[in-house]
Amino acid sequence: MDDQPEPTPRLLPNRFAADTVGSGPLRAAENCFAQPGARVRFHGERQDTASAGWRRMVELIDEAAADGREVFRPMVDLTPSERADLVTLPPTIAKLSRVKHFLLYGSPLVRIPPEIGAMTSLEVFEPYTSYSLHWFPYELTRCPNLRDSTVSTRALYGNVKFRPPFPRLQNRGTLAAHDDLDPQVWGVEAIRACGVCDGPIDPARFKQRWISLRVATDVLPLLVNACSTACVRALPKPADGYVPDPHQGGRIVQQPKR
Repeated sequence: MDDQPEPTPRLLPNRFAADTVGSGPLRAAENCFAQPGARVRFHGERQDTASAGWRRMVELIDEAAADGREVFRPMVDLTPSERADLVTLPPTIAKLSRVKHFLLYGSPLVRIPPEIGAMTSLEVFEPYTSYSLHWFPYELTRCPNLRDSTVSTRALYGNVKFRPPFPRLQNRGTLAAHDDLDPQVWGVEAIRACGVCDGPIDPARFKQRWISLRVATDVLPLLVNACSTACVRALPKPADGYVPDPHQGGRIVQQPKR
């Protein structure tokens, strides 16, 4: 929650499950905001899709989709080494259309794929103490039933407590391909469709923007991958007390004072 006090970043038992997460160390002790004057960039890790953790996560998603379960808590079904393999989630989470409660407590993830927007039954999203999750995809706003979230807001770009800067986004015309992107530059490894209208991406017209919106319980920094100026103009008004317009990030952006 926005004003909820949080513990010093460390691994904690999974209070949402019968067993514990007990995963390996958080990514590089997570110090993205430790140096106030340093340049802020996206995490640059790439997902190894041949790793044991990724393959096991794909299996867990397939099992959940097949049995139509409403609660999905995959981290408790992974070994510590398998959890450490994960940078993001497979795009096949789009198949979890019946899941209402999605728990990622204490995960090592650095990004969530836009396919989470296809989880149209999602009501509760809990990535709490996932301290390397500094932002979320705009497609999360496509979950019409999402009403409750538990997010470590102090780990977010632009959070109201510390106002860490947003990574600077690239200018129009610099996108040359849709896949094999440098995640430290673009935030993701691939951009498959417009996050606003779901239309195709023309690299010459492509725009990225940050927007802070209240999603369920929390105000989240959302990364918008837009196909055009029209889709940027169609974005909703940002949350009160945050940057008042969609923006490209960087230290030039003036955030409201705490």
